[in-house]
Amino acid sequence: MALSTGASPELSRTAAASAKATRYRWVVMATIFAGYVICMADRSNIGAVLPFVKAEFHIDNFTSGAISSFFFLGYAVSQIPAGLVIGKKGTRAIVSIAILAFSIVTFLMGFTMAAVGLLVLRLLLGLAEGPVPVGMTSTVNAWFPPREKGTATGLYIASTQFAPIIVPAIAIAIASATGWRSVFFWFAVPGVLMAAVWWFIVRNRPEQHPRVNAAEVAHIYDTTVEAKKTEFRPMGWLDKLIRLKDVDKLETNGQVLRSWNVWGDTLAYFFMNNVNYGLLTWVPLYLVQARHFDLTSTGFIAAAPAVGGLIGAMTGGVVSDKVFQGRRKPTMLLTAFFAAVMMVTVINAPQNTALIVLSLMLTGFFLNIGWPMFTAYPMGLTNNKTYPFAISVINSGGNLGGFFAPMIVGALLDATGSNYGFAFSYFVVVLLLAFVVIFTLVEARPKAAEHALAAK
Repeated sequence: MALSTGASPELSRTAAASAKATRYRWVVMATIFAGYVICMADRSNIGAVLPFVKAEFHIDNFTSGAISSFFFLGYAVSQIPAGLVIGKKGTRAIVSIAILAFSIVTFLMGFTMAAVGLLVLRLLLGLAEGPVPVGMTSTVNAWFPPREKGTATGLYIASTQFAPIIVPAIAIAIASATGWRSVFFWFAVPGVLMAAVWWFIVRNRPEQHPRVNAAEVAHIYDTTVEAKKTEFRPMGWLDKLIRLKDVDKLETNGQVLRSWNVWGDTLAYFFMNNVNYGLLTWVPLYLVQARHFDLTSTGFIAAAPAVGGLIGAMTGGVVSDKVFQGRRKPTMLLTAFFAAVMMVTVINAPQNTALIVLSLMLTGFFLNIGWPMFTAYPMGLTNNKTYPFAISVINSGGNLGGFFAPMIVGALLDATGSNYGFAFSYFVVVLLLAFVVIFTLVEARPKAAEHALAAK
């Protein structure tokens, strides 16, 4: 039985039990995954073509880093306005328009004849793409019950790692065959198609979709009998370590702006994005310049962190939901500490292809095992109304790390004669800073009422 557009989420237990629940939320999840793969492909292809761009335009490492960085400046600027609009208007139309817009900008990048043109278009690409992650994470928050949010967010983050697995090899192959500008022409096509797909498949709320029945809506809003059986068991010393507490939901945007938990998550996410997007930009050149691989080998080896990251993101979401029962901080702490350890390993790995690939893969794994939780963490602090704004603040501040890191690493390389060991040590420092900041956050204990709605 489908619900009409105006159906209330407050379904009775009898209505919810009258039919087997549909599982349309997973169709929405698949759309989110595919859509964000396209987003990541359009933003990350620059790393694969940088060697070609450098050769043609004769630019230094700092300028190369700036071309990558300017995307994140636009990306950060557009996040908060997008969050405010999505909080009022919903995700369906805005995400569709944003996907179409950044696809058009990607296409235009193929016509650039100077480095400054790439800088400007990368800035526009970030401005156009900014609403997409706010819309997609808000869709996850609206379409999944609390006990599935970590897993769903893990799948969303896994999409950010799937693209870099396939992008370097595809982009380098296209650039080698037909020139680096052709990369942008080809990469623009999937986004145009996805803009239409998103419009037809996704709705702002699950009860608005004709293919979602009452039982699935009850499951999503956690009003089923099964929800009552979900227990949040104490974990002793771990709960003390992560500062598990009862917290009041952030009901207004003003409360969001006054919350240290939101700002602390933002700061830690800033440090993490320094590493994630710094590596995305510099690993291909690192493999060519410091490890002396040819371009063909680089296309495959550069995907190693993303392969590990894909596994880590999917694993981390399930671990957070099932092992830690919705606690988000444990995997956040694990990701910051062990990613720092693995960065030291990468810097000191001997010139052995297998060991270099393994160290990069494990770096990606540990960097991403807790990555989804920086997005899922504020879901426990906010409601559906304030989450879009909260995640826009976190994404805006956090992605400034993606703006600064490529340029900082480029400047360090220029200052040290392309000493990647010294430049990559910057990543170790910011990961340890993230580890310290995460400790200061409060882990929100799920409200008892959220697990007892079915009893009413």
